[in-house]
Amino acid sequence: MDNNKIANVFDELAELLEFKGENPFRIRAYRQGAKAIRDLAEPVAQIVADPNRKLSDLPGIGKTLVDKTTVLLETGTLPQLEKLRGEVPEVLMQMSGIPGLGAKKAARLHDELGIESLDQLREACKDGRVAGLKGFGKKTAESILGGLSIAEQAAERIFWSKGDQLAASIEQHMRDGAGIAEMCWAGSYRRGRDTVGDLDLLVVAEDRQAAMDHFEAYSQRTQTIGRGETKISIRVNKAFQVDMRCVEANQFGAALQYFTGSQAHNVHVRRLAKKQGLKVNEYGVFRVDDDTMVAGATEQDVYAAVGLPWIPPELREDRLEFQWVEQTEPSPLIETQEVLGDMHMHTTATDGQNTLREMADAAIERGLQYIAITDHSQRVSMARGLDSERLLEQWEMIDQLRPEYEGRLEIFKGIECDILEAGGMDLPDDVLSQADWVLASVHYGQRQSRQQITDRIVGAINNPHVDCVAHPTGRLINRRPPYEVDMEAVMQAALESGTLLELNANPARLDLNEVHLAMAKRLGIGIVISTDAHSTYGFEVMPYGIKQARRGGLTAADVVNTRSAEAFMAQVAAASE
Repeated sequence: MDNNKIANVFDELAELLEFKGENPFRIRAYRQGAKAIRDLAEPVAQIVADPNRKLSDLPGIGKTLVDKTTVLLETGTLPQLEKLRGEVPEVLMQMSGIPGLGAKKAARLHDELGIESLDQLREACKDGRVAGLKGFGKKTAESILGGLSIAEQAAERIFWSKGDQLAASIEQHMRDGAGIAEMCWAGSYRRGRDTVGDLDLLVVAEDRQAAMDHFEAYSQRTQTIGRGETKISIRVNKAFQVDMRCVEANQFGAALQYFTGSQAHNVHVRRLAKKQGLKVNEYGVFRVDDDTMVAGATEQDVYAAVGLPWIPPELREDRLEFQWVEQTEPSPLIETQEVLGDMHMHTTATDGQNTLREMADAAIERGLQYIAITDHSQRVSMARGLDSERLLEQWEMIDQLRPEYEGRLEIFKGIECDILEAGGMDLPDDVLSQADWVLASVHYGQRQSRQQITDRIVGAINNPHVDCVAHPTGRLINRRPPYEVDMEAVMQAALESGTLLELNANPARLDLNEVHLAMAKRLGIGIVISTDAHSTYGFEVMPYGIKQARRGGLTAADVVNTRSAEAFMAQVAAASE
């Protein structure tokens, strides 16, 4: 079992134990252990197998979790989990997604009303049975009924990119109002998680009530959930929740640090503060002995008070950041403007919406110095993939265009070549050898066994004409999980061959994820951030890939297409020798 599967087991255990009413400290331990294992930049199996290392040395993993992890690695299952699955009805898990309906109330609805499905719960709310339960009442029934539709609509977190668009719209609306002195988004959106469940806005306002009035007047608001003296919550587009908090100017930095999270990061910061006789909360940094406030106006002040440099929000997962700050001079994380080339895009030759020339012109407008045209190979028949003859014709066209773009844009002859289900590449070596740039990708046979898919990708990596593996795990966020692949074996093969790995910036992919990126950085594997653009507008997704790269701790030095075209191709050529 890989890290993610083991972490999923512990997360499910925690949720099932919560419904059973077990010790909350035990539940928290499972959740902390799940996070610690999911965030590891190396296989947990590798640590367990090493006689010189102990899994229990990792923060958040105690003896119980070590024992259960060992059982999972040896057997692939956990008897305790199977037992709990049989004891906790599935409907309880479904009801947990309803806002405001906790585990205890869900259990009562199941036990006392015999609720076995969400449809039955809806009927029980409508016919008065829920309102008749002691401790519920009419308002609770109405709240559950409203929450049912919200839970159904908000079952999936939205892409970070969609959250970004909504945040920009709300921010512009708030700037049009009077009296906003400071404003910043917090939460998982600010940290750049690939999906977000809600948005959190912090403001310093001259007139708090006026600021909340203006927030409530946002054109896409469909409901006001609640409003108090300092906080207001609204729904946008029926289900998505946006909160705004008004804070004092001298507390803004502390509130921003606190509400940005993550929880695990904040716990670590508070632990460091405690050693120095300080306490940190959403109101500021205070001396424990006399409660004197020592910082709070800015995040920089908050971190400095506990002996830390300011930490980029994308790193705040209690995963990489405290190693990052131990460097004498922490290297700045990559920025969008540092990317000089885009090495994955499609044209009207296959499933793109714009011509080769239009893509080249758009690349120049966006300040790129070089691109690779990488239309699909013939196996992707639904996209009219290129056979050898059509591909060579396209490359001849690129040769003819190059003089026209000399000094403005370098255009490389590329191909996104499928890795066939039976192994091997979709086009012959004598054709691939003529390319400047070959991406290898999996589009078919994604349900094959872990060994089959791993062998296919490793085989492609070992092909001397393959320069990079595109979207290496094949995930589509909220739609399709990664295919079964041994990423440790893939990375080892890439390391040995010098093959690069892609971070696909499409917001539905963001593949590699941040944990795999951290692993690649640790091993010294070169990363290429590409847009996979299928139109001239497709170039605009690059910032999403940059956000993901920052979450993996990547700097410009870790990303090969931050280098000049000449330096980029020199590394590609060296790997092929």
